[in-house]
Amino acid sequence: MKDNAWLKLNKEEVFKFCDEYCDFLSRCKTEREVVDYIVSMAEKNGFSSMEKGGKKIYEVNRGKSVILAVRGKKDLEEGLRIIASHADSPRLDLKPNPVYEEEEIALLKTHYYGGIKKYQWVSIPLAMHGVIVKENGEKLNIILGENPEDPVFTVCDLLPHLAKKIQGEKKFFEGIAGEELNILFGSMRKEDKEKEKIKRFIVELLEKKYDIKEEDLISAEIQFVPNFKARDVGIDKSFIGAYGHDDKVCVFTSLKAILEMEDPEYTCVFIAADREEIGSEGPTGMKSRAFENFLIKIADSPKLKDLVSVFENSKVISADVSAGLNPTFKDAQEKHNAAKLGYGVVIERYTGSRGKYSTNETTAEFTAEIRRIFNKNNIHWQAAELGKVDEGGGGTIAKFLANYNMDVIDCGTPLLGMHSPFEIASKADIYETYRAYKAFYEG
Repeated sequence: MKDNAWLKLNKEEVFKFCDEYCDFLSRCKTEREVVDYIVSMAEKNGFSSMEKGGKKIYEVNRGKSVILAVRGKKDLEEGLRIIASHADSPRLDLKPNPVYEEEEIALLKTHYYGGIKKYQWVSIPLAMHGVIVKENGEKLNIILGENPEDPVFTVCDLLPHLAKKIQGEKKFFEGIAGEELNILFGSMRKEDKEKEKIKRFIVELLEKKYDIKEEDLISAEIQFVPNFKARDVGIDKSFIGAYGHDDKVCVFTSLKAILEMEDPEYTCVFIAADREEIGSEGPTGMKSRAFENFLIKIADSPKLKDLVSVFENSKVISADVSAGLNPTFKDAQEKHNAAKLGYGVVIERYTGSRGKYSTNETTAEFTAEIRRIFNKNNIHWQAAELGKVDEGGGGTIAKFLANYNMDVIDCGTPLLGMHSPFEIASKADIYETYRAYKAFYEG
């Protein structure tokens, strides 16, 4: 049995690192905010945009995903060292026509994003984040509900006194339906006899206060997320509770690692992709050819055939979180192959579910190489799988990267309460994830 990481780690270093991580989590709740943060940090550390070129470069894709690279001593054909994470997290998105009035209350219709337990998203304070693009192309960035003076938003639940038939007789996961995740938005009205007077008042308020017309919401990406700030959890402050550990913990730790690369042997690449929580579809997801196009741009030759050796010689960490063993619900996991909080970064040779369906499975050779790197650098690490064989499971972007014929392994931080509005991570595991990623880049 491996040792608990707290026995050997410098607690002062761990807490200092995690203070910076908490600030990042509290400020960056959407993929656009994450990308803006990454670019800001990259430029402060000597990175230039793809157009300017140089040894350290970055490229942003539609404001929602980003790639960084530090050129190494070896030619690209000898392979890359890639760490790929994702910046999106489960949330509530506005529908295209969201504003409506019911019983003289204005509400907003939402469509949940990613895998959530819908009942966890009612009766909690929510903040509104996002971007609205007007017909003329003007872009408005919206953050409302994070400052103490801001209003917050919520989805109202039904009181237990009246919920016996409407909710109580349903299955656990069906207690709240997707179409019931409606945001409470306002209730003031005008002195008139027109229909939808509350809605009309609210729409006029949006236009007067924020210069937003109702039609502008069609070309908007508005997300409702918990307005919680990242907080220390536990009497010893050994945990961090926050929205969005999945997968921002891997984004932050791999970002910190690549920012410290100055003259690596192999070219190091950092990826923060979008849309992993819904299958990695679309131009900013890992299924797109954005990564491939990035390599074509930085390669000496623009011809794709010359990149074959680049792909085949590359090594990849798919940086994503894993499920920590929950002592209250430990029957969901097989304890001999479950990750424990406080025992370091997790490596998973495969994810998927029920017979390893829909997964990349890392080769024994590459797994041994990762072990060697981590052990050489005294990284606290553990090997695990997501849950019991027939209990369920999940996927990562590993399988899409493996399609390039690259060696890929899943490696990240274990969590409790994954995909909930308030996920839990151990500070020791967060710090060891950063150290593991840095050691991988350094080889």
